[in-house]
Parts: sequence; C-alpha cells; structure tokens
Amino acid sequence: MSILIVFKLIGSLALLMFGMKSMSESLQKMAGPQLRRVLGAMTTNRFTGMLTGVAVTAAVQSSTATTLMTVSFVNAGLLTLIQAISVIMGANIGTTVTAWIMSLGFSFNITDFVYPAFFIGIILIYMKKRRVIGDFLFGVAFLFLGLGTLKETGTNFANDPAMRDSIMAFFSQFGDSMWSYLLFLVIGSILTLCVQSSAAMMAITMILCSTGVMTIYQGIMLVLGENIGTTITANIAAMGANVQARRAALAHFTYNMIGVIWSLILFKPFVGLVCDMAGFDQDMPAGDPNYASNLARISVVLAGFHSTFNITNTAVLIWFIPQIEKLVCAIIKPRREDEEDDFKLHFITSGIMKTPELSVLEAQKEIKSFGERIQSMFGMVRSLLDEEDKDKFVKLYSRIEKYEEISDQMEVDIASYLHDVSDAHLSDETKAKMRAMLREISEIESIGDSCYKIARIINRYRSGKEKFLDYQVKNIKTMMELVDNSLTEMNHILVSYKEHNNINRAYNNENEIDNYRDMIKAENFNDVNEQKYSYAIGTMYGDIFDEFETVGDYVLNVVEARMGIKKKD
Repeated sequence: MSILIVFKLIGSLALLMFGMKSMSESLQKMAGPQLRRVLGAMTTNRFTGMLTGVAVTAAVQSSTATTLMTVSFVNAGLLTLIQAISVIMGANIGTTVTAWIMSLGFSFNITDFVYPAFFIGIILIYMKKRRVIGDFLFGVAFLFLGLGTLKETGTNFANDPAMRDSIMAFFSQFGDSMWSYLLFLVIGSILTLCVQSSAAMMAITMILCSTGVMTIYQGIMLVLGENIGTTITANIAAMGANVQARRAALAHFTYNMIGVIWSLILFKPFVGLVCDMAGFDQDMPAGDPNYASNLARISVVLAGFHSTFNITNTAVLIWFIPQIEKLVCAIIKPRREDEEDDFKLHFITSGIMKTPELSVLEAQKEIKSFGERIQSMFGMVRSLLDEEDKDKFVKLYSRIEKYEEISDQMEVDIASYLHDVSDAHLSDETKAKMRAMLREISEIESIGDSCYKIARIINRYRSGKEKFLDYQVKNIKTMMELVDNSLTEMNHILVSYKEHNNINRAYNNENEIDNYRDMIKAENFNDVNEQKYSYAIGTMYGDIFDEFETVGDYVLNVVEARMGIKKKD
C-alpha cells in the first residue's frame, strides 16, 4: 500500500509538471511574437518593466521562462541590465499565480474540469488552425489531473496511520529552531534545482502540510527555498552568455536572497500575519473537531505567503534597482573576451535556449551582427585598393582572409543553432521566420565570399607591373560607394520591423549597381579594343565589377528573405 501511494505521488507530480510545461509552451506559441514586442517596448522605466514581468509570467505560467527570456534579451542587447532587473522582479510576482492554481486544486475537486478539457482539446488538435489552443487545453487538463490525483493521494496518505506517523516523526525530529528552519530552506533550494520546477515543489509542500505531517513553518521555509532554487536555473543557463546576461541572472539571485534575509528576520510575525489573513489557527490541536477544516486552509496560507513575500520584496527593492545593478557589476567583472574578442558569436548561447519561440530573437540579433561584420569586411576591401604600404597591404589582406573564415563559421554556427531550435514545437509563424533566417545567413556568407574574391583580384593586380588608369580607379570607387549604400540599407532592414521597411530602396540600389556594371562593361570592352590598357588589366577590371554586381544580387536576396519574399527560380 505504501509503495503504491509513493508511485501515485511521483506519477501525479509528473502529470503536473508535464501539464505546466505543455501549457507554458503552447501559450508561448500563441503569444511568442507579441511577447517579444511587449518585453522590448514596455520597459521604459522600472515600474512598467515590473508590470511587464508580472503580465508575461502570468500569461505563460512560468517565471523560469520569463527570466530566461529576459536574460536572453540582455544577452542579445535588447534590454539594459536595469530594465531586466525590473522585469525579473515582476516575474517573481507573476509566478505566484501558479501557487494560487495549486491552492485551488487543493480546495475543491478540480478534476471535474479535466475530461471536458481533454475532449475539446483533442478536437482542436485535429483542426490545424486551432492546434495550439488544443495543446493548451491538454496542458491545463494534465495540470488539473495531476493536482486532483495529488490531492486524492494525499488523502489516502493521511488515512494510512503507519506511514503518516513515521513521516511525521521524521519531520518532528528537526524541532522548532531557526537552524532546523534553515535546513528546510536549503532542502527547498536543492530540490527545486533538481526538479527544475518550483511549481512541482510547491505542490509537494502543499501535500505535506495539508496532511499534517509537516508544520506550517517548515513548509514556508521550503517555499522560501524554492524562491532561491528557481534563480539558480537562470544562473547556470547564463554561464556561457555575455557579461550583462550573467549580471542579470545574478541580480535575480541577489534580489531573492535579500528577500529571504529580511523575511527570516521577521519570520514568526510575518507567518502569523499571513495565517491570520487566511483564517488558519497555528495552535489548533489534532483532536479538535475543526482540525480537518483548519488544515484544509493551509494551501491558501502557503499561496498567500508566496504572494505576500514576493509583492512586499518587490515593493521595497524596486527603489534600489540602481544599487542592485552596481552590486552585480562589482561582483561580475567584464572578461577580456567580452570586450575585445570580435571573432565569435556574441548573442547566441546554447545554454539559454530554454524557450524556443523566444530564442529566435538571439538568432536575429546575431544575423544583424553578421551583416555588420560583412559590411566591415567590405570596408577593408575598399581600403585595400588605396593602401600603398606593402606591409600594411599584406596585413589588411590577411584580415580579409580571416574575416572570410569567420563568415563561414558564423553561417555554420547560426544554422546549427536554428536547427537545434527547430527540433522544438514551434508556431507556423516562427517556422517561417527560421526558414527566412537560414536563407539570410546563406546569402550574407556569399557576400563574404565575393568580398574575398575582390580582395584576391586586387592582390593579383598589385603584384603586377601595370596599374589601373585614374578614371578606372575612380569608377571602381564609385561602384564601391553604391555597393556600400546597398549594404547599409540591408543592415537597416535586418534590424527593423517588416512593416516599417521600404523594399523599393533596396531594389533601386540593386538597379543602380546593375546599370553601372553594364555601362562599365561596355566601356571596358571598347577601351581594350582601342588598346588604352592591356587585356590582362581589362580582365581584372571587368572581374571586379562582376563581383560587385554579384554582391548587389546577394544583398537583394537577404532583403527579400527578411521581407518574406520568395526567391525567384
């Protein structure tokens, strides 16, 4: 009998965790693009940032998802550290909604809603346009089923005197001292880190307290430990991120630790206040006729404490966000590579890839960086033509070679990241964006190849004795200016919303490049025939312009991919 109860507990927790995960992921699919815009726009000050964190976390039912999303935004340079801290504070308040859902499940028979949700959900899943809503209903149904089974198992557990008494004896041996409470704080932190779900730990805490085997003080210390344990997830995920992302994760830990410290100082009065608000009598003996009804309120006490703690902590510490920022900046110093290493991916970190719908942001930021780096490479090619010093020329040419290798590696790394993300369940809109991004990085890498080809032509030209005529050099520089303008427009489009972009400018740039190349090609043919310069010089001259025109084509392909225009056959 005891083994069966243990397996039921484990199984119901698994159902609960799966339901929370499915519900959160489906909500992110439904609101992914909107959430990205909300987080980017509604963080103008600490208060709007906090409210945004509350709203987003309440919507996706996962503070971990919001926190990881926020750390990703900081890593991608879309949020400042101060903005991120305010969002994380709001996420801590938003996650208290989950505790109230748990409390609801322990207050009445919530499984009555499970089977209708399963029925409606399976119908919607088979309707392609409503599949995400069906996934959400299945997640909710599994969550409620897990809660209902947990409650039922807890009742069976309470009716097994031998097992109940043995576990109660185990917890009672810790006594009523602050040291024993601190032990439960550590246990709560470790278990939350292990199961990667504060919701599951909250459910475990409620079942232990509502059956009377654990005191209210021990249960509340587990809740405080859960607040610390859930911050460690973001810190582990941010280990491979840039310095600002690591600081955002540390700020989350610091914020919760400060809250735990002041709540420990005011522990007994604070708990007493919450118990009075919930109508729970801490001193009621087990033999009292009202004991069972009193014990039923304990889930409300735990949820109430969780909410009161996080709301109070945020209300106090929101005024000290600049000081928290200074503290985490003093603890985490910039690493040398964070400042000087320009030859690696800056925004994509596989460790933070916990929310696939939102990890697309990191890829978009990295593609922007890729485009800017390629334009820098083109700028080196422009400088190469004018460089007279032999040693400087060799050094600059070597840098261009290095950039070509980097562009190859960036394409592979970004593509690998996108493929990893695509393994998750994504919305159709996000899948389309990922296909477009794969096309973008392929075309940007091709721009790098063409830049390197132009550099090799210039290198071959410099090793010869015959030089371009003045008007040839002028024409090359004019074409370089046209191509650079085209690259500038491409990079502008890569960072802007599609609806704010005017693709006609990109088409005009590409037409100018084509027309100028055609004019120079005809002129070059005549000049070679008139023997104004040698055939070898004419060939190199024409090849440079052909590559310029090819760069223009690749640039237009990037722009069309970004704007969602299909590639022409």
